[in-house]
Amino acid sequence: MHRFFRTALALASAAVLSACASFPHDAPIAGLRLIGEQRIALKQSFEGTTVGGLSGIDYDAASKSWVMESDDRSEINPARFYRATLSYDSEKFSAVTLNSVHFFTQPDGSRYPNLAHAKLDRGEQVPDLETIRVDPRDGSLWYGSEGNRKVGLHPFVRHADPDGRYLSTLPTPAMFNVSKEEIGSRNNMSFEALSFSSDGKSLWLGMEAALYQDGPLATPDHGSVVRITRLDRAGKVLGQYAYPIEPVASRPAPGREADNGVSEILAVNDHQVLVVERAGVSNADGLYTNHVRIYEMETDGATDIQAIPALAGATYVPARKRLLLDLEKIGLPRVDNIEGISWGPRLENGRRSLVMISDDNFNPQQVTQILAFEVL
Repeated sequence: MHRFFRTALALASAAVLSACASFPHDAPIAGLRLIGEQRIALKQSFEGTTVGGLSGIDYDAASKSWVMESDDRSEINPARFYRATLSYDSEKFSAVTLNSVHFFTQPDGSRYPNLAHAKLDRGEQVPDLETIRVDPRDGSLWYGSEGNRKVGLHPFVRHADPDGRYLSTLPTPAMFNVSKEEIGSRNNMSFEALSFSSDGKSLWLGMEAALYQDGPLATPDHGSVVRITRLDRAGKVLGQYAYPIEPVASRPAPGREADNGVSEILAVNDHQVLVVERAGVSNADGLYTNHVRIYEMETDGATDIQAIPALAGATYVPARKRLLLDLEKIGLPRVDNIEGISWGPRLENGRRSLVMISDDNFNPQQVTQILAFEVL
């Protein structure tokens, strides 16, 4: 939303990992060709829940299903994700079928509360879930929340079983915690992006926007910088890189807002990561135009910045980037608030597929669009 069991299991996990479309090891990406688009109706009802706010998506190769996470802060229904089937091939994208809904749980087994009912003094979290990934080893889930700076809730990454039941919390660097001072994560601009590495042994974690100490946010006149961090499964930082964000692509109406930030990431190989830059620009009526571009980030040659406490004024080499796709230039009738990206299954021609999804914010002025691409 605007403003990341033993011998038998090891054998099964190896089979899943080798087959999982989320972890390709082949040729570099030359481009993306749009196959088609499907939409989910505004506030569609499904198994007693309201569908919307779909801010994360990933493909579960073992079950041949997709997981789609809602960023509803347990205000409409408790924090949840859906399993779905996407029907597409290299020629057309014909249907989206919702199959089940699952609710995430806290360490004590209860569902996440909304802010009005949360017992913050007892350690309860209010979810702002922005990203979800299927673990290639066993099909469990990893998901990220942006926290809530206004009430002192830090962002987090948590591990759950395939049905959403809590397993553990991933330790993350203290620099990302919220504070009463202007240091650390900005409100609603923290853990927006998450991806497993191409070998499935580590995770990439992306911030939506700059930490206070790293410099100002992007504007139409200047870009910004965010930290993209690689961690092992125990939370040890393996590397951290500065990713340069573009200036906002257009200007808002007087007195209105505009921003640009990272809304999701997706590992390509050991040193390259796809980055979704999503800008929102408000007109005089408060309606947003979205500018969405997909870049390929190259970490080879970039400075490992994990020991640099503040990037503003520091000397470092940022990651390089290459524009892969501008969604405004592929003939879509509209580009909405794209917040999720995932590898999909191989197409019948042997090429990879890739899927994106937008978060409609439960807003009648927006849509939930799902886009399928062929990877060239």
